[in-house]
Amino acid sequence: MQTLSEKGLRLVKSTEVGEENEVSEESSKSLLTIDEYYQHAEQYAREIRKTHDVNEIIRILDAVLSETRDLHQSDEMSNTRQEVSDAEQKIESLKHELALIRELVHTDQMTGLFNRRGLDEHFIRETARADRSKNPLCVILIDLDNFKEINETYGYPFGDNVLISFARMMMNALRPTDVVARYGGEEFVILLPDTEIDEAVRVIQRLQRTLANRPILNADNQPVSISFSGGVALRQADEHQHAVIKRADEALSRAKNIGSSQIEVAP
Repeated sequence: MQTLSEKGLRLVKSTEVGEENEVSEESSKSLLTIDEYYQHAEQYAREIRKTHDVNEIIRILDAVLSETRDLHQSDEMSNTRQEVSDAEQKIESLKHELALIRELVHTDQMTGLFNRRGLDEHFIRETARADRSKNPLCVILIDLDNFKEINETYGYPFGDNVLISFARMMMNALRPTDVVARYGGEEFVILLPDTEIDEAVRVIQRLQRTLANRPILNADNQPVSISFSGGVALRQADEHQHAVIKRADEALSRAKNIGSSQIEVAP
């Protein structure tokens, strides 16, 4: 049985009776032989081996999938369509698996929020957009008050429930364009695109009121009040992620030194 590469087919539809059997010079430049398809596939494989970026791998697979689907355009492929379809399904399956891996890599498994890696990716995207549009971008760093005592008093399962409930509350209260990430332990970062500092402070205050009005029940079905403090910084032009988060962290430290449910703004 001949393989696809042995047939050396060109990816063109057969012409109808009476039509010219010639392909224009411009069209022929874009046609792939099966040999060329396999050469491209080998090049894509080399590119995949060189990168650990899941997004880049998915991009390469999209290119492979596009060329694989082009094989269906040839009427001369009738004897090998199943082989092409099988290859297409395998590529689609691999893309799906990689997309799931990407989701796991960028997501905090407990809360469902972005983790630090996911935050890094979104920070790059939002800062690039802010720099292009010259619009403000605020960064909020949040820390749950007395969380160590909460764990010690009510147990770690309750502490986990607090984190999950708080994450869900933030996601419901914020805009779809806002980015929320678990930064570590009981710390969270919020990116607020197109937001000035005064508005960012109002966002924190609204979250504080919402949390205060929704105490979480402990194992004895008793309500436990939870609070948090926050530091907010307005990103400066071309300011690096670590620099602006550091300023927000310094503001948060000042807020924690004052007491619970405090907010401080970075200079």
